[in-house]
Amino acid sequence: MNCLLDTHVFLWAVFSPKRLSRPACRALSDPENAIRVSVVTLWEISLKYALGKIELEGVSPDNMPEVIRRSGFELLPVDAEDAATFHRLPRECHKDPFDRMLVHQAIRQRHTLVTADSALEEYVSCGLTVLW
Repeated sequence: MNCLLDTHVFLWAVFSPKRLSRPACRALSDPENAIRVSVVTLWEISLKYALGKIELEGVSPDNMPEVIRRSGFELLPVDAEDAATFHRLPRECHKDPFDRMLVHQAIRQRHTLVTADSALEEYVSCGLTVLW
């Protein structure tokens, strides 16, 4: 399975793994699964860190690409098609642009979005697969 981690799930996996659900833990530990973190997540972490909305334990946003690699996760870029077709995703369901781009990437690139955000389940009708 190809999994895309929501930002909070990535942070929990690295800093607070006990917060993960059992299905999420199983998915992240299954060597058959590709676990990816979008560059959108790095952007969100960097912005929220600069605004003082999140604290990081012993690292700065600059270290996140290395944290991703050490965790065994893969970095998922935003490609031109992700950016160009983003307008197709309905806005009514969710307003957060970071979450919306993660949803769009997951749908477009056929990844299961690992998230505890139940509001994102509204995108299942658009083709989103969610795991929590």
